[in-house]
Amino acid sequence: MNLDGILERIQEFIALYALDVVGAILTLIIGFWLISRLSKLVDKAMEKRGIDVSLRGFLTSIVSIGMKILLLLSVASMFGIEVTSFVAIFSALAFAIGLALQGNLANFASGVLILVFKFYKIGDFIKTQGHAGTVREIQIFHTVLQALDNRLIIIPNGGITSNPIENFTVLGMRRHDISVGIGYDDDIDQAKAAIDKVLKETPNVDLESGYDIFVNELGDSSVNFAVRFMAKNEDFWPAYRYFMEHIKKEFDAQGIGIPYPQMDVHLHREAEENAES
Repeated sequence: MNLDGILERIQEFIALYALDVVGAILTLIIGFWLISRLSKLVDKAMEKRGIDVSLRGFLTSIVSIGMKILLLLSVASMFGIEVTSFVAIFSALAFAIGLALQGNLANFASGVLILVFKFYKIGDFIKTQGHAGTVREIQIFHTVLQALDNRLIIIPNGGITSNPIENFTVLGMRRHDISVGIGYDDDIDQAKAAIDKVLKETPNVDLESGYDIFVNELGDSSVNFAVRFMAKNEDFWPAYRYFMEHIKKEFDAQGIGIPYPQMDVHLHREAEENAES
């Protein structure tokens, strides 16, 4: 083929596809610009709804990638390329990946639910799956807890949303349920007054929320009072430590005993005589 023939073929190609090429380029430019704008609008809409920033970024990326794939398929169809086969391939790949990552997909869906419905947030103290700790990270697939002994516990989100979650922080206050025992020979009214005195002197106790002091149990070796009071989350343990220390001091000062488990052994005389003989 001579040069004239090559030039003629090029001219024919340009005549046939020039408008399609220009249209495809314009479609890509305008399409990518619109996708960028729409992604920002989606991100702002989720921000107004109070959705977590990590979830916003992840969902915005999914929306952006999905729209770009649709844009590229549309441009391919402008050149007469059959896109049905591409859709079939993508569907098969998605199905295969879904089967391979079935567990992780469940964890991902649970992570989205946690972030959207805010079962807990970073900084909350929760108990789930038999583990308790402060929430340090809420990831797409896992939640990271810091236990009281400074261990990190990583729990799959799927197990969290399918089981009960105890959130000790979300209501802002927690109630103490403390048992205080006295001896059977001690005066109940005196002990109750002593408990009331120490409780009212305990810093950071929310007395306005109400409190209870009552005999809850007649134990084997003690009369047990139930003491219930409320404290803010940040004051929960300081209030507990103060009360437990000072109730012992107050009981000692008033001569009220705090018994410990004991067993009385009684020997019958006949048993002693038989043992001697």
